[in-house]
Amino acid sequence: MAAMNLGDPMPDVTLTGENGPVKLRDLLQEKALVVYFYPKDETPGCTREACAFRDQYQDFTDAGADVVGISRDDAASHAKFKAKERLPFTLLSDLGGKVGTSWGVAGGSLLAGRSTFVFDKTGVLRHKFESRIRFGKHVEEALETVKKLAAELAASA
Repeated sequence: MAAMNLGDPMPDVTLTGENGPVKLRDLLQEKALVVYFYPKDETPGCTREACAFRDQYQDFTDAGADVVGISRDDAASHAKFKAKERLPFTLLSDLGGKVGTSWGVAGGSLLAGRSTFVFDKTGVLRHKFESRIRFGKHVEEALETVKKLAAELAASA
């Protein structure tokens, strides 16, 4: 699969979560979904980014979206990271980086692989953002997009 582009449907992928396999599309459940790929649990930049999503998580849910973090770390590493940082959202494992690579997320080093995708409730990609060092901008742009989607939905109702 080529890199994800705006308007593309969410690919039908299954990743490993704390309690086993998780089909990413199943997480939509009539709400938008923010999927962010990050390099590694417990590193300074990734912790800052995860905590920024944590601190604004209620804003995302209030706007009708959920958040999912994905890295190449295994489920045990995610569980430790999630507990330590009190992360209220799902973390999934992309062991080997196949999903991230297929979505066009750079991989290989700690400086690569930081991308955020926002899917509307039908699973269509509405926004993507990539920056290796602008951790807060991922959260800011994703939340802005989710709020815009909520406003569009309200206007069409």
